[in-house]
Amino acid sequence: MSAFLTRKLASSVGSFAKYSQAGLLSVRHLNLLEYQSKELLKDSGVSVQNFTIVDDLQKTDSALDKFHASEYVIKSQVLAGGRGKGWFDNGFKGGVHLTKDRKEVKEIVKKMLGHKLITKQTTKDGILVQKVMIAESVDIKRETYLCILMDRSHNGPVLIASPAGGVDIEAVAEKTPEAVKTIPLNIYYGIDDKIAKEVAEFLGFTEETIKQKAIFELKNLWKLFVDIDALQIEINPFVETEDQQVVAVDAKIAFDDNAQFRQKDIFALEDLSEKDPREIDASRHNLNYVSMDGNIGCLDPKAKAIFVNIFGGIVNCAIIAKGLVTGAKQLKINKPVVVRLQGTNMMEARKILQEYGAPFTMNNELDEAARNVVATIRV
Repeated sequence: MSAFLTRKLASSVGSFAKYSQAGLLSVRHLNLLEYQSKELLKDSGVSVQNFTIVDDLQKTDSALDKFHASEYVIKSQVLAGGRGKGWFDNGFKGGVHLTKDRKEVKEIVKKMLGHKLITKQTTKDGILVQKVMIAESVDIKRETYLCILMDRSHNGPVLIASPAGGVDIEAVAEKTPEAVKTIPLNIYYGIDDKIAKEVAEFLGFTEETIKQKAIFELKNLWKLFVDIDALQIEINPFVETEDQQVVAVDAKIAFDDNAQFRQKDIFALEDLSEKDPREIDASRHNLNYVSMDGNIGCLDPKAKAIFVNIFGGIVNCAIIAKGLVTGAKQLKINKPVVVRLQGTNMMEARKILQEYGAPFTMNNELDEAARNVVATIRV
């Protein structure tokens, strides 16, 4: 599943449309690696499997000495989805591997560490793997789904649970909406004993011993949610093991950026090596900036062409045209500029740009202008 609930899930489990469109989906600046989220869970008393981190191949043996497992999971730690189906620049396939052979663990780490992983969510160049997580494989009996999030439509936190975990929860909500339970939470009381018991039983933790363990985990998750100023904690899967333990196998956490002043330790965990330096600089000045791929733009020096599309309404297009001409003269623009102007005095505006000539090219329709600007950079 994606890191966050989509509109499809939102409409299936409640009135989440506003949240999906205007809530935390639109802004998420802090990104933590998987192992960092696990450490937060562990520190809050939430059960996770044993794991260790390797950032130096020579330390693999000592890292493995920290725990024994019948089977190991080796995961590259990068901020991108689709790791399991990804590939490395050295030809090695898969950013997630399973093995029962302790010796093979080191060989897998060697093929990951210091190499670039390419997935469907990375650029074609991939992301350099600087850390690898080695964890014990969990002997899973059942997988369930659990999520606590802040929802604007409910003006507060909401708990979403499903006994169908480990799969795309959006598909579950669409096909079997009765398999998804949504519970608005009181911000002051959160997940109390009554709610925890209700959710545990809904998830299928019915035997008394395992039920009490699930209740314990649920209450600790709420404590973590509040303590770290989270906007969302998604556990998928939230599992029952063959030896009757309850474990949070995978977690995705979203943080409230406005709480950075009191969550300095958490925000200091962010790995900035994968972030665009311009985004880092912008965040230091409390500015929102998101770099994008492509080569059509205005401010980015990598742009090969400029596309100006103005639907002026009452705005005088002639004034805009004069401004474009003035800018072209002062900046000595040597890149093609495709312009589409619609609105007041648009005929006069077109005349101004046509008389000036290069670098301006005029188009009347948006589709035509878009095709034109793409064609100019392919010449």
